[in-house]
Amino acid sequence: MTFRFIRFSWVLVAVTGLVFASGFTAAEAQTGTGASPNTPAANAELATAAPQEQEPTQGQGGSVPPEDKPKSYLDIYGFVMLDMGYDVKTNNPDWFDVMRPSKLPSFPGEFGKNGNTYFSVRQSRFGVKGEQDTAMGKLKYEFEFDMFGVGVDAGQTTIRPRQYYGEIGPILAGQTNSVFMDGDVFPNVVEYWGPNGMVFLRNPQLRYTPLNGATKLMFALEKPGGSGDAGVIADRVDLSNIHPRFQFPDFSTAISHTWENKSYLRLAGIVRDFKIDNLNNNVTQNVVGWGINASSNLVFHKNILRLQYTYGEGIENYMNDAPIDVAPKFDPSSTIQPIKGQAVPMYGLSAYLDHSWSEKWTTAIGYSRLLMHNTNLQTPDAFHAGDYASTNLLYSPFKNFMAGGELQYGRRFNFSDGFNPNDYRIQFSFKYSFDYRVLGKKPS
Repeated sequence: MTFRFIRFSWVLVAVTGLVFASGFTAAEAQTGTGASPNTPAANAELATAAPQEQEPTQGQGGSVPPEDKPKSYLDIYGFVMLDMGYDVKTNNPDWFDVMRPSKLPSFPGEFGKNGNTYFSVRQSRFGVKGEQDTAMGKLKYEFEFDMFGVGVDAGQTTIRPRQYYGEIGPILAGQTNSVFMDGDVFPNVVEYWGPNGMVFLRNPQLRYTPLNGATKLMFALEKPGGSGDAGVIADRVDLSNIHPRFQFPDFSTAISHTWENKSYLRLAGIVRDFKIDNLNNNVTQNVVGWGINASSNLVFHKNILRLQYTYGEGIENYMNDAPIDVAPKFDPSSTIQPIKGQAVPMYGLSAYLDHSWSEKWTTAIGYSRLLMHNTNLQTPDAFHAGDYASTNLLYSPFKNFMAGGELQYGRRFNFSDGFNPNDYRIQFSFKYSFDYRVLGKKPS
């Protein structure tokens, strides 16, 4: 409890510091920008000039900058959100309020009996963003967190950093969406984790954007990382002296073009390098990972069709729901090192349609899949593939409030033992948003 209080106090100090360091003299409420473009009211704008502005702000979607950008400003924003639902089957209790196929049971009875009611406020979010003049041009900054614990905090309601970055001109430094990721394919769903087959990783990075118009070009050096599966050799071979090493940063790039109706095409790529050091015989194996990601938003009438297809090897930690990047493989042609680590091949896809019935009512419906080509030394119950699908009906009577219900489906496929469990959920969500201009004036 003391540790969490300290972390929360740190956040309050950081917010206060930003306010007093900005040097502004006026404070006004930001009007006209408080609604999340992901609410049904904003989805009705699909029929107008800017349909792509339906960028999601529930689920794992990104943050939305103010519509009016004054010379200098500081905003606070966020929302309080309650999710309540019923899980017909069962999953890993650390992930009780999301649908992740990889977290469904890998053998019968792993997580107990079926049927579970859940309540969660972990999607609730708070952020600060702003812009001001400097000698080098406009300085943009943002930091944002939600309450969805992951890693050692999995299953907890605790602070989770999301966006922490600064940007001047074409240079961005900090943590934000990976260049390999396209956040605009995240659909208008209320389930937090979202489609399993899409690329989704917010990653510390140094980014350069030489083109930033209708055609956009980006390059980045990103934090490396990954995870491995010891497979069937875990209990047969001493792995205590086998260590992964990430000698170089991941390199990512993306190019996109957007048309006047806000439809766009985007192509991204990534390359990465792993080292596997065997301290027993002083042998180092080099493993190269790579991937390509093609995505698009197609805007027509009151609809946005969000599409993505990804293929690669050893890039699973960039995916929204894939467990491991490297797994052992038996190579009989090698007498010196017959067991090697292999970058696991995979593909992912996501296809969702966001439709606006009216200014207040919207629906999202779609399907996603991720499949891994397992190695010959992985266990029979290792994760092989996952299916994800959902549909919803959301209602926003005014811009700062949204409520709705969603049906969710997930299925896990094991590698080779034939156990392929599925899961069904119904979820109801209530969201109260705020967006307030603390410092700076809107342009006249």
